Amino acid sequence: MLAGTEDQPQARVILGTALSSNPSHAYLFHGPAGSGKRTVARAFAAELLAEGDADPDGVRRRVVAGTHPDLTWVRPTGAAQMRAADVEGPVVGAASRTPFESRRRVFVLERVDTMNDTVANRMLKTLEEPAHFVHLILLTDRLGLVMETVVSRCQPVRFDPLPPDRVADALKAEGVESERALACARLSAGNAERARLLASDEGDGLRGDAEAMVVGALAGGAGAESWRGLLERAERRREETEVASAAEGERRLELEPKGRERKALERELEEAAKRDARRARTEVLDLGLQLAALGFRDLVAVAEDAPDAVLGADRVSALADRARGRDPRRLRECAERCEETRLSLQLNATEDLALTALGFRLSSLVGEPG
Repeated sequence: MLAGTEDQPQARVILGTALSSNPSHAYLFHGPAGSGKRTVARAFAAELLAEGDADPDGVRRRVVAGTHPDLTWVRPTGAAQMRAADVEGPVVGAASRTPFESRRRVFVLERVDTMNDTVANRMLKTLEEPAHFVHLILLTDRLGLVMETVVSRCQPVRFDPLPPDRVADALKAEGVESERALACARLSAGNAERARLLASDEGDGLRGDAEAMVVGALAGGAGAESWRGLLERAERRREETEVASAAEGERRLELEPKGRERKALERELEEAAKRDARRARTEVLDLGLQLAALGFRDLVAVAEDAPDAVLGADRVSALADRARGRDPRRLRECAERCEETRLSLQLNATEDLALTALGFRLSSLVGEPG
């Protein structure tokens, strides 16, 4: 069985059959984040490259380590979009050249939902008429946003959310307390990576920021800026990421000789560090607002006497106190407002203004009179 497909029956059947017969030239792995798409993509790439090799286990080890010359792994470098430069040379150009040592070349592209028309058009010929040795594996968490011209040229492989019990068991095996493990698994909606983050100290702090938004809304005017902690956490993450990316860029520059090419690379790495930082900040805000929405959802479940539907099961006693006497319809509307704001930030809305407006809306819906 291909590693990572234990809980993914469609992927297990499609990819297992492909390895025993004739693999397609292009696959589109789609499903929620954290459902194992990257793990399976790497395992599938390893098997494609290992076939016919005198040392297949050595090939697999190098694929896992990311050092096999016939595997190209592309992640978008834009803050919100894949850039033409991400595919022009690394994929389109490289796909016309024969493999270095394997019978095949494998290209894995993450977040293909961020392709715009320009990038998709650059990829079309490679997707339609690739060389016989080329195999492409495209990954997306948001199938509905992938260009139809791309979808129609790939074989789809569906990934389902992981069962919460399976995610919780994995967390417990890593030493997370049982009740907290289950809560993080359920809040993550089957996203194992997110569940692991929520179970960490950083994730616990992020949950605290989201809870502060909920509690602040319930308190009325006194909690109008209860989103401030989330924004500050996002800014800290931005700064930390930029420092780490800049340090990695410095290490790369040490290997480059002085000259024009080095200066061009230096500028490129500086821009990449800024893009990474912006993306990290956005991810914190996005997850924080999702958790706030789920916090209001849990209050609805308690208010409507449906405790089994609560996701944050390790906070039940606090939820009971907060939900007492609340109107479930207004709590539900608060969850919707959090989600609307989250989506607006993806469209580059001004964060301070959007969060300020959200704070006032939430307080007006459920806040106690001042």
